[in-house]
Formats: sequence, structure tokens, C-alpha cells
Amino acid sequence: MKKIYLLATTFITFGLASCSIDNVENMGELSTENFPVTEEDGTAVLAGIYENLNATHAYPQESFQYYACLASDDQLGGGGTNDKLMQAEDLICNYNADMTNNFWILRYEGLNRANTLIQALPNTSMSDDLKSQYLGEALFLRAFYYYELASMYGNVPLLTAPSGATVTQGDVKILWGQILQDLRDAIDMMPATRKTDGHVDKYTAEAMLGRAWLFYTGFYGNGTELTDLVSTTYNPLTSVELPDGTTLTKQNVIAYIDDCVNNSGYELVPDFRNLWAYTNRCTVEDYDYTKGQGLKWVEDDNAVNPESMFAIKFNKLASWSTTIGYGNGIALHFGVRGGQQYANTFPFGQGWGAGPVAPNLVADWKSAEPNDKRLEASIQDWTTQPTYTYGGWSDFVQETDYYGKKWSPICCKNDYSTRLTDEYICCFEDIMYGPDGGLQGGYGNNMQLDNIHDLVLIRFADVLLMQSELKEDVAGINKVRARAGLSPISSYSLTALQNERRWELACEGIRWNDIRRWHIAASALERQQNQPIYYCGSATTNEAHNGGYKARYNATAGFQKMPESQVAIGSVVQNQGWTTAEAEYTGW
Repeated sequence: MKKIYLLATTFITFGLASCSIDNVENMGELSTENFPVTEEDGTAVLAGIYENLNATHAYPQESFQYYACLASDDQLGGGGTNDKLMQAEDLICNYNADMTNNFWILRYEGLNRANTLIQALPNTSMSDDLKSQYLGEALFLRAFYYYELASMYGNVPLLTAPSGATVTQGDVKILWGQILQDLRDAIDMMPATRKTDGHVDKYTAEAMLGRAWLFYTGFYGNGTELTDLVSTTYNPLTSVELPDGTTLTKQNVIAYIDDCVNNSGYELVPDFRNLWAYTNRCTVEDYDYTKGQGLKWVEDDNAVNPESMFAIKFNKLASWSTTIGYGNGIALHFGVRGGQQYANTFPFGQGWGAGPVAPNLVADWKSAEPNDKRLEASIQDWTTQPTYTYGGWSDFVQETDYYGKKWSPICCKNDYSTRLTDEYICCFEDIMYGPDGGLQGGYGNNMQLDNIHDLVLIRFADVLLMQSELKEDVAGINKVRARAGLSPISSYSLTALQNERRWELACEGIRWNDIRRWHIAASALERQQNQPIYYCGSATTNEAHNGGYKARYNATAGFQKMPESQVAIGSVVQNQGWTTAEAEYTGW
């Protein structure tokens, strides 16, 4: 059975957030004067903050991570003719009044939990060392949740303490300053020790600081008005004033990233393919692409992935009634659409068909790096799999010849080591860890609940590439290229860095904020138009909708529509670009 990581996955009866929170009002109804007090109390509250990572997997299609994949230039919307939300996110459009409101609600629940612990920690009976560690983790998670909200919606209300008052939008510079300050403080508070037990550590905070710094200083480098954000001029900031009156500089961030690279103990997995679940021991020797090559998934049987710095953990406790988010909802949504036999798509499991890979990504990659092993390791070309047939459910929208492998559900052939009797098992985890769950599970061979492989949010490879970008040198780039079997480059350029990030991190939800912060989003997105696709099994081209990709980006800067429920209570005003007919997607 898959190991249960308390901090990331255990179900918590969490009184401080047990009420339904529909907005940013009344988020601190319980007093923290006398709670938490003991180490056990503090651990329970911290677990509740982490649990919010899983909670959004009950509605993965509303999350920033999902949106970041579909909205980018490297993936389309996909899904079926009734899956208008998927296509709307690809087109930077809206479908229904509160399209992403569940994500908003859940993330603010996570923030309330983080604020509760941050405020209460001084009153606990923990040791000073444990207080510092827990405070660092709570600050990290608060920063991460705000990073997602601010990337998704722009200027969201900032809460740094539990409060029953209605909180409205403030200065977006202060919001981002708080994100950076929380990460800096988390780094300074946590010990220089790598964690492998489900907790984040100092080095994870350094990596996240690099990611947040690069996005904020690039995206907002020209100013905060819409015209500034969609400008094609890339002029990143080199210093940021923080809410506590201190200044964070580019050189400070470089020092943190250097520390992460040199001292963290995280490292590149030698073979890129071993990062992805299709090399698991239950599948690897039955998959033509991987068999006979000595490959071994780095997470086989709960092994620690040396490249994974921050990941969402899942387990066999997923249940429709209470804990849907304990299964990997992203994997389900990005599974192959069509209801085909598993033999036709082996080893890729079934799902809802979100995020078909855009043909322009494959064409650009082949042109720039024809010998890059990462292309086939990352993307399945269905034209090379003769058993695959288009339109198994006959309703697939924006289907392409290409499918992302990294986040896919992975099936396996049955070795009959368990009670399951099907020839193919929809999720390899049912064989590796057994089909029976604990408190809630026991389904077995359930394509909607049994995907439980990690969803890695930060990899060490990303840190190496951030190091090269910040220092404008080739050291990090060439380490990543060497792992891919490519020759080193001799001199740094922004274009080389941009390409390397695109290939290395393809279809991992990173590209969207990259093209926004580099101010190349509008032109990059426009290249998706007229790309070859299939609609309900028939060949066609990707059409412009609602004015086209470029127009929708320039109207919104890529921010999603504020949920109407939040606008109605007066906490936020609606973002630009969302009040006219062009914002509303009605179907393909």
C-alpha cells in the first residue's frame, strides 16, 4: 500500500475551517488565543494547511495549475463537445458565472489555516527549533497559495491574519511584496536540512522564491496597468521593496538560488525518462519505448525522487463522499479521451482528454533540437501507434496527434498478484500498492480514483535553469542539456534559455507564466491558430474564437475572470476584458 504522508495527505477534521467559506469574509471566527498550544495541536493545523493542496483536486479543472497548462501556447483545451470549460480556458474565455470559484474558496481556506498557525505559534509549547520550522512551512504555503491566486486573478485581497472583516483589494505591489517576503523569511527560519518526509524545506523555499521573483519582476517590470502587462518590452526589475521596509534585490535571489544548487542535496535524475510514471516497475517492460533499457521510475514503491523538491502526494483513501482530492485529479483529466481498449493506448490510461499537445510545440522542438531525447520522453505521437483510433467517444474537441506523457494516468498489464481479474489495470498503482485502500478505498481498477502518483510542482532542473537566467551564464543550462544527451552551448542568450525551459519543462504548467513574464505571450499564443487538429474525429484546423488568442490575451493579460460571487460581495472588482460578449465562450 502506498505510504501515507501525514503532512500532505492525511484527512484532517479541522475545526478552524470546518464551516463553508464562500468568500474572504468571516475567515477567523474561532479565536486562536488558546489554540493551538501543544506540538500535537500545531502539527494538526500544519497538516490542514498542506491538505489544501489535495483539496483542489476535487475540482482540478478550476485550478491555476490546470489553467496554466491549457492557456499556454504548448497545449490546447481538449475534452469533449460538452467540456466547454476546458476549451474556454485555452481560449482565455469564460464559461458559466462562477467557472473557477471553487478554487478561489479552497485557496482562501488554505490561507486562513496558514494565518491561523502563523498567529498562534508564539503561544505554543513547542521547542524554538520546531516553531521555526513550522513557521517557515506555514509562510511557504501562504506564499505558494498567494502565488497561484495572484497569477490566476491578478490583484486579490491580501490577508495576513485571521479576520472576520471583509477584505478588499489593495496595492498589487504589496501583495507580491508579501509573497516574496514570506519566502525570504521562510528560508531564513528553516534549517539547512533537506527534508524527505513530506515537509517543505529551506531549499524548496529558495526555489519558490526564484520562481516568484522571476515572474513578478518580469511581468510587472513595465508597471501595473494593463498596457504595461501586455507590452512586448521585457524590462525586469532588479529590486523590490517589501512590506517590512526592507529591499530584496536580484543579487539576494541569486545567492539563495546558488545555495540551493550547491548545498541542498537535490540533484538531477540521470535518465530523464525515469522521472515519469510510465517507467514504473509494473509497466516498464511491457511498453515498447522503455522495455529492455534498464529504466526504473524514481518513485517505485515509495522511493524518494532526488529531483522532486515540492510535490502533491496522493493515496488510496480517495472517496467520492469525502476525499476525492486524495486521488490525482490532474492525471484523470489529462488521460486519453475516447473509451478505447487499454491495449490501444497502452501504457497511457483513460481520462477526459484535457490539454492535447499543440502541434506548434512539436514542430518548434524538432526544428530546434532534432536529437533531443526529451521530446519522445515527454510527448506521445499517436501516428506511431497504429492501434490508436481517433474519436473513440466521437466527441473529442481539439484533438491532435500529440499527447503529454508526464502527467498521464499510467496503466499496466495484470500480473494477477491481486484480486483484480481484468487483463489491463487502469492505474498501475493498483498492482504496485494493492487495490485496497484503508478508511475509504477498496474500489480497485477505478480510473477516476486510483491515480495516486505524485504531481511534482518544483523540480531541481527548474532551479538550474533559474540560476542560468538570473546569472546570465550557461552553467545550469548545460547541466540540463547534458542529461538530455545534448551538446553544451558556449554562450548565454535569453533565447537559448527560453528554449531550454520550454523543452525541459514542457507540459508541466510552467510555460504559461514564462511567456507572460517575458512579454512574448500574445505572439506565442497566436501561433496556435490554424494548427491541425481533429474535431469529433475529423481533420480540421484550430479556429480563432472570441476574437482570437492574441486579442483575448491583450484584453486580459492572461488573468482569469474574477468569480462573480466574489465581485458580488464587494471584495474585488472584475478584471479587465471580462465584461463583453467576446469573453463568453459558447462552444466550438
